[in-house]
Amino acid sequence: MQIEMLKFYKTLETFFVYLVSLIHLQCNYLLPMKEKILTKATDLFLNLGFKSVTMDDIANAMGISKKTIYAHFKNKTELVKASTFFLFDVICDGIDIICSEEKNPIQELYEIKSFAMKHLKDEKSSPQYQLQKYYPKIYETLKFKQFEIMKDCVSKNLERGVELKLYRENLNIDFITRIYFNGMIGIKNKELFPQEKFTMKTLMEDYLEYHLRGITTEKGLQFLTTFLTENEN
Repeated sequence: MQIEMLKFYKTLETFFVYLVSLIHLQCNYLLPMKEKILTKATDLFLNLGFKSVTMDDIANAMGISKKTIYAHFKNKTELVKASTFFLFDVICDGIDIICSEEKNPIQELYEIKSFAMKHLKDEKSSPQYQLQKYYPKIYETLKFKQFEIMKDCVSKNLERGVELKLYRENLNIDFITRIYFNGMIGIKNKELFPQEKFTMKTLMEDYLEYHLRGITTEKGLQFLTTFLTENEN
C-alpha cells in the first residue's frame, strides 16, 4: 500500500512539474515580440556585455531575423536603453516588495543586495562600467534614476534602524544616504577595482559590511555579527 502511494505521489509530482513547465512555455509564447526581444537582449547584455553583443547575436539567439528586431527598435542604442530601464524597473519592483515586508533593517539591506545581484547576473560583464564607457547618456540618465530610488529606500532604512536602536541616533541621514550611493557607484569602477583582483560579489559584501559597521549601535553590531556568522558561505 505504501509503495503504491509513493508511486502515486511521484506521478502527481511529475505531472505538476510538467504543468508548471507547460504554463511557463505558454506564457513565453504569448508574450509580445517586443517584450521577447527585450528579455533576450537584456539577458545577453548582462552575460556578455553591452559592447560585445550585436543585433545579429540577438537575432540568432532568438531564431528570428534582424529585420524583426529593427521593426521594434530602430538601432542598438535604442535597444540598450530599453533593456537598461526594463531591468531597472524589474529590480525596483523587487526592492519595493522587500521593503514592504519591514524586516530588520540590516537583514533588509542584505536581501536587497542579493536580489539585485541575482538579476544583474552578479555583474560579471560589468554592465554599469560598460554603460558609462560606451553609452554615457544612458548611463547618466540611469544614475539619476538610481539615486532617486536609492535615496528613498536608504533613508527609510536608516530611519527605521535608528528607531529600532540598531543604528546610531546622531546619524546625518541625508549625508549617509548620499555617501552610500556614491560608494555603490565607486566600487563598480573597474579602473579602481579591476576584476582580476576584486569580484563584484566580494566588493558588494565588503562594502555593505563597511557601511553597516560605521552606523550600527552595539545592539546593531551584535545582530550584524550573528547574521554574518549564520550566513557564511
